[in-house]
Amino acid sequence: MDAAKLLQFIRFIGQLKRVPRTGWVYRNVKKPESVSDHMYRMAIMAFLIEDQKINKERCIKLALVHDMAECIVGDIAPKDNISKDEKHRREEEAMKYLTGLLSNKVGQEILELWQEYENQSSDEAKYVKDLDRLEMIVQAFEYEELEERPGHLQEFYDSTKGKFNHPEILQLVATLNKERDFGKKKACDKDLSGE
Repeated sequence: MDAAKLLQFIRFIGQLKRVPRTGWVYRNVKKPESVSDHMYRMAIMAFLIEDQKINKERCIKLALVHDMAECIVGDIAPKDNISKDEKHRREEEAMKYLTGLLSNKVGQEILELWQEYENQSSDEAKYVKDLDRLEMIVQAFEYEELEERPGHLQEFYDSTKGKFNHPEILQLVATLNKERDFGKKKACDKDLSGE
């Protein structure tokens, strides 16, 4: 173990606590979550998997590494006008640098997990992609509630429509949509009554 390189890796990962999620920044959300916040909740969501055919431990690991490159490249959003190929190239370069700071075995594992997620090459990677989208719309719902502006982050819901696949996730999305619709109706009723 090279303690200096390991510490450097740990400090890079710590940067994720200070990288805000760009989508929320562009929408002027007050106190936007960090990339680290997003990844942590995704890892907890993966821990809650009930489907016995999905490898829970692998999903937790995928959730923890899927946005790791953002500690170097930042959170590149569609609005940044950077092509998917260029985004992938930058992130892959960052991941190779980061994993090069680690011992061969763990560095290789992290890089392979990231590639698996990027390539969507396993059922676990596909499940974690569903979690990524679900976590985003759960966060959008929370911001709409916190800012008392029901429906103002609709574009995040629209961007995920029809993209969820796993039955567990589809059930959670349906439940979230019901809660959100109820909240919008409640806000509309409040506006109409003049409260």
